[in-house]
Amino acid sequence: MAENPLFATKSVDQLRSDADESHGLKRTLGPAGLVGLGIGAIIGAGLFVRTAAAAANNAGPSVTLGFIVASLGSAFAGLCYAEMASMIPIAGSAYTYTYATMGELLAWIIGWDLILEYAIGAATVGIAWSEYLNKFLEYFGASVPYAWSHSPFERLTDASGAVVAHGVMNVPAFFIVAVLTLLLIRGIQESAFVNGLIVITKVAIVILVIALGWGFINPANHVPYIPPDSTYVDLQGIAHHYGGLLGILGAGGVVFFAFIGFDAVSTAAQEAKNPKRDMPIGILGSLAICTVLYILFAHVLTGIAPVQDFRTQGKEASVVYAITTYMHGYGWLGKFVTVAILAGFSSVILVMLLGQSRVFFTLSRDGLMPKIFSDVHPRYGTPWKTNLIFLGFVGAFAAFVPGDIVGDMTSIGTLFAFILVCAGVWILRVRRPDLPRSFRAPLVPLFPILGIIVCASMIFGLGIANWLRLAVWLVVGLFIYAFYGRKHSKLRAAKATAPR
Repeated sequence: MAENPLFATKSVDQLRSDADESHGLKRTLGPAGLVGLGIGAIIGAGLFVRTAAAAANNAGPSVTLGFIVASLGSAFAGLCYAEMASMIPIAGSAYTYTYATMGELLAWIIGWDLILEYAIGAATVGIAWSEYLNKFLEYFGASVPYAWSHSPFERLTDASGAVVAHGVMNVPAFFIVAVLTLLLIRGIQESAFVNGLIVITKVAIVILVIALGWGFINPANHVPYIPPDSTYVDLQGIAHHYGGLLGILGAGGVVFFAFIGFDAVSTAAQEAKNPKRDMPIGILGSLAICTVLYILFAHVLTGIAPVQDFRTQGKEASVVYAITTYMHGYGWLGKFVTVAILAGFSSVILVMLLGQSRVFFTLSRDGLMPKIFSDVHPRYGTPWKTNLIFLGFVGAFAAFVPGDIVGDMTSIGTLFAFILVCAGVWILRVRRPDLPRSFRAPLVPLFPILGIIVCASMIFGLGIANWLRLAVWLVVGLFIYAFYGRKHSKLRAAKATAPR
């Protein structure tokens, strides 16, 4: 029976051969650089924003248990990512892995899904960067006017509810996306160097908050550690499961946004010096370091300030608020945290833009997107046209759309990708047990199955509204595949002309 072209797979042997051929991308990243890229993507909006939101809306002090749930799903998926990256060290992350195991159609779906994770995620964090830039400028008695730091869909009201200002364009959000895009065009090695400086700065600040804040923990704020099961309605009128097992699972889904960075490491496989050795180190090393920091940070933050404060002070300001209100004598630390947040958001945007451009580079090289997306700059060795095209897309989203629309969408897209990677490792162990693996995920198929279950449970916890948004996004992608990718697929063309 002829193979259905929709489920035709790329030869893993050919993928491994492609890894040894030059496609114009420079191999400049070692294990330290890859770990730095992972930490750069992981520590940012998730730690400084989502922690307080999950504590306030879902789990209270037991948000630390939510982090553990999210880290378990990430760990199972991370082990599978590491095995895949050691076998198939090609740019493209979960897209490439799915193409090799489950066929072209599912590969396209996950590639399109990764755009949602990286590009939309970068825009969302860019908007948060803009908000914290204004907080930083307030220390110097300055600020960006409301109209030029908010989207046209936002407005400022006074105590009586009267509108006092309208948003026009979020200029700072567009600015940071543009600057980091130009940095990526200049070169991955230079980008990794700048990212390394940012990572050192923000990790030092996180450790400072943990070390200094530990002495200000009020044990009463951790009682009860797991609140009784109830429902909490936030200021926007949205109901949340609060407390109990559902609250912890809900918190896991919310803070999962904080763990999406490590898979971006795998998109840089073709720029790693020794991908078979370095990719597992980069993926698992960054995940392990950040998980420990997350749990400690969440424990300290919920111990310093009561959960009720996180419900009334605003999600983004919660960390700085807790420090300046309850850590007397450490007002300077609040200012340093603001700087760390700006740096953290910058490195998250940097790595998300990197991941997005490399996924499109690979889609284009396979013929599923136009050739312009795989054009490499003759001097800098980067996919510069892809970067510029997505500067328009990501920059427009950052400048003209409110930031609270797609946070959970980024998480659900990533969870979907993780499920496919876990399934892919299991499939390859059955179909191609002979393939050399410099890293082997333990306890297969148990760990992949557990990864699928944990990630699926967090998708369930994100609710039907997010399922529908993901479905709409995937339908749009399927139309593009049907009218362009299917007709220009290089794999499909090769199989059509191959001798029977």
